[in-house]
Amino acid sequence: MAIDGLIILDASGRPIIQSGYTSFPLAYPLLHIDAVNNEISKTSRSGIADPVIYVAPGIGDLPGGSACCHVEVGELRLVASVTGDADPLIAFAFLQAFTEILHDYFDTVSAATLKDNFDIVYQLLEETLDSSGHPLTTSPNALRDIVLPPSLISKLLASLPTAAPTGPGRPGGSVATSTTSGAFASPIPWRKLGVRHNHNEILFDITEKMQAIVGRNGGTLVSNVHGKIESSAKLSGMPDLLLSLTNPNVMTECAFHPCVRLQRWTREKILSFVPPDGKFVLAEYQYGPPQGALVGNVPVPLALKPNITVGEFGGTFTVTFSSRTMKIMENVRIELCLGEDATGAQCTVSSAGSGVGSVGGVEGSWMLEQRKKILRWEIPSMHSSGSWVLRGSWTSKAKVPRPAHAFQISFEVPTHSFSSLKVDQVRLSGETYKMFKGVRMRGCGSIEWRW
Repeated sequence: MAIDGLIILDASGRPIIQSGYTSFPLAYPLLHIDAVNNEISKTSRSGIADPVIYVAPGIGDLPGGSACCHVEVGELRLVASVTGDADPLIAFAFLQAFTEILHDYFDTVSAATLKDNFDIVYQLLEETLDSSGHPLTTSPNALRDIVLPPSLISKLLASLPTAAPTGPGRPGGSVATSTTSGAFASPIPWRKLGVRHNHNEILFDITEKMQAIVGRNGGTLVSNVHGKIESSAKLSGMPDLLLSLTNPNVMTECAFHPCVRLQRWTREKILSFVPPDGKFVLAEYQYGPPQGALVGNVPVPLALKPNITVGEFGGTFTVTFSSRTMKIMENVRIELCLGEDATGAQCTVSSAGSGVGSVGGVEGSWMLEQRKKILRWEIPSMHSSGSWVLRGSWTSKAKVPRPAHAFQISFEVPTHSFSSLKVDQVRLSGETYKMFKGVRMRGCGSIEWRW
């Protein structure tokens, strides 16, 4: 079996639009909507619901029940219902692809946007999922030939003549499109024919994210780095590109865009492809350390020294944060859950070795999120030579408070690569023009630091 249909809910859990569900009873999608809303209401405090929810049989001839897979997209929630022996990863992959399509069409995805473009969203539902529940057309370039974006529809409607009869040789029959640019006219499904740009360029963004767990003694228990090569292509015609990388052997568990020629990569470790027009993800990979190094032994570029004392109805803490990298670290966020019974907190931030505290500045700022009871310390910019200290206390309604025994840390390091992967050169063939090439690198991380 495959995906039964797709439902889009607003912030209050009410459906905005859904698939036809022509092969199911009318109450079938309502069961899944109620199941998702009930699950979310049970986890209203943490805000984290099980991504796969079992739906007990309640109607029709569905003795085995069903399940719904859901993801949150801004203020919306996308729900895919599945029955039978189906892989949930297929549903989540489709939900991610449909979310990217909505962003490609409307930029901002919200309830108001979907309601204003209801007809377009419904056409996208029909074209991306066939009647048997299998993903059909999910390439944005191919979809734009079938379902016109809002801006193009407005332009076409504005350009239509008011004269009634139109056609070849008649008044008003001058509005025409190229016969080679229709839907599925291109032999390559991810690229249209006749693409033209005044300025030809291709940009690459290499983003690597570290995920690590650090023990109480400061030793790294596990650390992994996953990378993504994103591209934005504005190239005319049918360009054939050859992308060479420095040290490509560090890329393992690779997943490529369909445009990449896999045999060339397997043989020469070179990316040969005809790119789609616009933004796309060229490759995703996992960083494989050099031979001889321990698997997952990627150094953590920061240090945290927490000193927490838990007493009756509260506790005190002193947290020292410092950077281990020579580059500037930005958007540092350190979070600690104080427990569901926490009532308040008082903190000051200062530089290491200084007894002068403050509530904001270069040392960052702190806040207590009352709904989730999370103490958050944010540092906008951090130099390699700096160390900052957060001192404070918190109160709790419980006599024995139970704070989380791990800090959640996130950070960004511009122009940094954990794997030292870089773009060596980009060569163009099949076209005679010169193109602009740009490369940007960024490292980020999400670390659990236990105390």
